[in-house]
Amino acid sequence: MATNYPEVEEVKARALQSFAKEFGVAATVCVCAPGRVNLIGEHTDYNEGFVLPMALPVVTVIAGRPNDNTKSCKIVSLCEAIGTQSTAEFDCSSRETMKPGEPKWANYVKGCIANFSKPIPGFNAVVVSTVPVGAGLSSSAALEVATYTFLECMTGETSTRPEDKALACQKAEHEYAGVPCGIMDQLISAMGLEGHALLLDCRDLSAKQIPMQHLGDKVFLITNSNAPHKLSSSAYCERRDSCHEAANLLGKKSLREADLQDLDVLRSKNASEVTVKRARHVISEIKRALEAAQSLENNELERFGRLMNESHDSLRDDYEVSSKELDTLVSIARGVDGVLGSRLTGAGFGGCTVTLLKRDAVDTVIRLVKEK
Repeated sequence: MATNYPEVEEVKARALQSFAKEFGVAATVCVCAPGRVNLIGEHTDYNEGFVLPMALPVVTVIAGRPNDNTKSCKIVSLCEAIGTQSTAEFDCSSRETMKPGEPKWANYVKGCIANFSKPIPGFNAVVVSTVPVGAGLSSSAALEVATYTFLECMTGETSTRPEDKALACQKAEHEYAGVPCGIMDQLISAMGLEGHALLLDCRDLSAKQIPMQHLGDKVFLITNSNAPHKLSSSAYCERRDSCHEAANLLGKKSLREADLQDLDVLRSKNASEVTVKRARHVISEIKRALEAAQSLENNELERFGRLMNESHDSLRDDYEVSSKELDTLVSIARGVDGVLGSRLTGAGFGGCTVTLLKRDAVDTVIRLVKEK
């Protein structure tokens, strides 16, 4: 594992040192998977739409090696983002007997083992993560992709396509964490490329790398509200169900196939206004994601910023997944000269915002956030 980011290399070094200290022997495998920020395209992934995430230099690193016990594994998790340490030990030889339980973070590991393509030998490992938990930056997907990559390296059984790895990790989250997530987080963690965003078609999993080397004096600033979101909450599931209801009423496989004129069809079929609002967000957000990718390619960054603003307003008003904290962060950012656009990122109900702004405006935004 090698990267161009010194901070990632530091996490790798800490993981290797921690493993040697914990188990008294050097690790033979060390892997890394990144968190992500979604620039635009929210709640479109499970509607077979488009998303535009990019990988981040906040990572989950796993260092480890097979042990002499052919059945059990011991994993020590050091979550630097919240300063905690936790240990999980379980039998990894039988997928049939492996069940979700405590600690909860280990369920993501168990799910990856259960969905791996071949049996796993016993192993010991240390997990070190700098991805903030509950911030909407995909700490769970980073753990899943890192785990699956670790299993590949340990067994020599490598996925032929990153899409296959991502699908296995998504299935792990569905089955072992009880989170009905889309495929975006696992795919960007598996496919992220430095200096690029990833335009992902969540219907057929085709992807296009969008270069970002031409940003010039513009940067993306991520701000953590420190109000954690919970993807498994009933609010998330209710919105997903509303989208499926709207697609069924329209006789379509998903809202990917719908357009804004279909909103009148929904009303004619006595759909609730809530269902209409949820559909309006998804339909318009799919269109915004495509336009945003084109804007990024064409270096039309002011247009990109406007699309970010429209996205947040739609998430706030139609999808109703913003919060007082997120709205406050967005409002503060939008009031600063040099800010092109700001929106919540991730599923909402807390988490982070992402802002496109001129580099010389960053300190002003940070100062105002701290003051207000």
